[in-house]
Amino acid sequence: MVEQAVPRRPPPDANAETRLVYSTGGTKDAPVRDAKRTPPPAPAPARGGTKGSGGKGSAVRMRLERRASDRSVTILSGVPGNPAAVALLARELRTACGTGGTVRGDEVELQGDQREKVRAALEARGLRVKG
Repeated sequence: MVEQAVPRRPPPDANAETRLVYSTGGTKDAPVRDAKRTPPPAPAPARGGTKGSGGKGSAVRMRLERRASDRSVTILSGVPGNPAAVALLARELRTACGTGGTVRGDEVELQGDQREKVRAALEARGLRVKG
């Protein structure tokens, strides 16, 4: 018995009318970055003496807030950097504390009493903490 080769369909032409069924939004030429192997570049520290920019003499203020149903929230204000740097710091703090949290305006909120862990994490990054 002789096997016959199955004819292959040619790849779709770029000019042909095709209907896209699924796409991840990327292109073939876009570089693929493995999040576990290549971390994103670190944000540059903020410079200048504007309010809340982390200039000379500023410190991150930390407080504990009690909410309904006896819930406590650790709140950080005066975090230096642009909004992207603050969001990145919030993510790192959530990971370090093993808790949830969010960024609201210019404040970072972490669920629970995380003051000791947050103080240690911020001081390891070279930031002063008040409160």
